[in-house]
Amino acid sequence: MADIAANRASAKVEVRRAVGRHAATETERKRLFTALKAEKWTDDPYLSRQMRKHWPRGANHTHNQIVVRADQFRTFTLTDGGNVWLAVPSLERGRRVAIPLNTTVSPTGTLRLILRAGRVEVHYQIDAADMPTSQRPCGEATVGVDKGYTEVLTDSDGNHHGQNLGRLLTEQSDRLKERNRRRAKLRSIANNAAQRGNSAKADRIHKHNLGTAKRDRQAARWRARVRTETFTAVHAVVDKAGMVVAEDLTKTFAGRKKLSKNMNRRLAAWTKGVTAEALQNVSERRGSALVLVNAAYTSQVDPDSGSLVVRRGDRLHCASGVVWQADHAAAVNILYRHGDPDIALHTPYKRVKQILQERTDRQRARLPAQDSSREQSTAESETSELLRPAQV
Repeated sequence: MADIAANRASAKVEVRRAVGRHAATETERKRLFTALKAEKWTDDPYLSRQMRKHWPRGANHTHNQIVVRADQFRTFTLTDGGNVWLAVPSLERGRRVAIPLNTTVSPTGTLRLILRAGRVEVHYQIDAADMPTSQRPCGEATVGVDKGYTEVLTDSDGNHHGQNLGRLLTEQSDRLKERNRRRAKLRSIANNAAQRGNSAKADRIHKHNLGTAKRDRQAARWRARVRTETFTAVHAVVDKAGMVVAEDLTKTFAGRKKLSKNMNRRLAAWTKGVTAEALQNVSERRGSALVLVNAAYTSQVDPDSGSLVVRRGDRLHCASGVVWQADHAAAVNILYRHGDPDIALHTPYKRVKQILQERTDRQRARLPAQDSSREQSTAESETSELLRPAQV
């Protein structure tokens, strides 16, 4: 409602300017201004035309779907245990259209019927609490997770979940590259044929080689495989986690390093949104708490000391000589970010780097930390080690 009011107020500004140019007398101008301010512009033909012209309203471009109420359809089967048929009202009074479904489960509630590529999709709502996966109890541990490319998640215990994700993304990216190359060549041939006047050849190419039905079916199957891989990985994490600490995957990060075209194309299909949806959905249904933290520089920090170190590829080389796998280290650091008194969820990344650099400098100077509980406990343990020989 606030957006609608703002758009309407913006339109009135343009209408006032038009009234100032249109009105011939001061009396006419005052009358139009008064009607516009009093929201009586619908009674004046000129103001109505101007508001329709300058007020951008939403437009519905849906042409392939309808909504059927729960009391306007019925389901039946032709044989015992067979697939369900759906009978919905038709355009002719008293007659129904029978649609065969590929399931033995009868849809309930309000339906949305979508006609896509000669097939009918039936969408309906179900209670998430009745799903079998919702009955699985969650674990009791607190686990940090990091989103990767070759796998869906890496947890703070070092386990990788959904390791087929990278293969799915790579195969789809390479398939799209090759298919779009071939389609571009065929489209060029069709355009050249149309320019030469051979419209029959151009029509045949567009009809039999440049359609979208098969492409849309393949894309839908690929999205379903990615969602299955992602949700399975999240369920595996929640099996042992009563609290999942993760980064905010809804934020957009722009890297400064230039990547190859192939890598950019593969990262463009990165399924952060699906992973964020799966974490939220599965955590709510199974009773696990989901905590979002600031993940800036978590893959460049030594989990043992909390200081910035050098990362080479997927390896994190620490000053102590320990080499961490980058995703595992990031998951551990994300777990440590929960409850960090200095780095909040919306702390700017430049400030995060400044805080981490200050901690690194103190670590090198072996000074006691003033703003980190983890570093404070480390400093206290080192102090007790120094005092112990003197006490003896």
